Amino acid sequence: MSSRHGTVSVAVADASGLTCAYASELRYDSASVAKVLIMEGVLRRADELRRRLTSWEAANIRPMIVSSDNTAAGRLWAALGHSYLNRFLTRTRTRATVLGPGRYWGLTRTTAADQLRLLGVLTNPSSFLRSRAYGLKLLSEVRRDQRWGVPAGMPSGLTAHVKNGWLPRATHGWRVHSVGAFTGQGRSTYRIVVLSHDNPTMAYGVGTIERIAQAVHRGLDQGRDGGPTDDALTPESEISEESDGSAPYDPLPGWDEPEPDATP
Repeated sequence: MSSRHGTVSVAVADASGLTCAYASELRYDSASVAKVLIMEGVLRRADELRRRLTSWEAANIRPMIVSSDNTAAGRLWAALGHSYLNRFLTRTRTRATVLGPGRYWGLTRTTAADQLRLLGVLTNPSSFLRSRAYGLKLLSEVRRDQRWGVPAGMPSGLTAHVKNGWLPRATHGWRVHSVGAFTGQGRSTYRIVVLSHDNPTMAYGVGTIERIAQAVHRGLDQGRDGGPTDDALTPESEISEESDGSAPYDPLPGWDEPEPDATP
């Protein structure tokens, strides 16, 4: 990572409980990766009420994850409310995550360590979330043009359960994030989280994340032989450079300010 610009945090865990991290306690605007938290909150509430998802919940949770629909995310965020989501964060021990103000779910501040814990809620066979398999299924069905990031360099025979965020703002440039779990029959499950900001473009951030992901897959003895190869990276021509729309570009008074370490 020494040759790359920007601020990056990484957290990795395998099924044995081994965890590796780099700057994993730095906070970032979560952008669309906040949708994993919203999804888990909806699933947990249904579990607590001992019922299946309502037709309204099902009609919103799927597009929120599979196509990163912001309107659906906003509806579910409002339905859950800050009080419930804060209780959920306490339950999952994601204590560094701070919910975005009001309707701004994309401004939720989070860390790589906390995102790793949220993925663990879905991958742990002993998880308190009884409907975790459905959450993993949704993440495995994210549409193709939103599946860049941590799946880069993953071996054949595994399924990637992924959610990404891509948000430019007036300070700290592009936030580009990718969180994912990797599962397969007869294979060890593992999780990779890479959060970043201060990226000059979305494509640059994606490139940084995918180079890290390749190294992690190899380091777990599950990836490709040899070094990173260009054909394993998402071509820049396939990266839209359009915001995920999860938060406003300009600083939000009373929330973003002051930000003395901001990068113009």
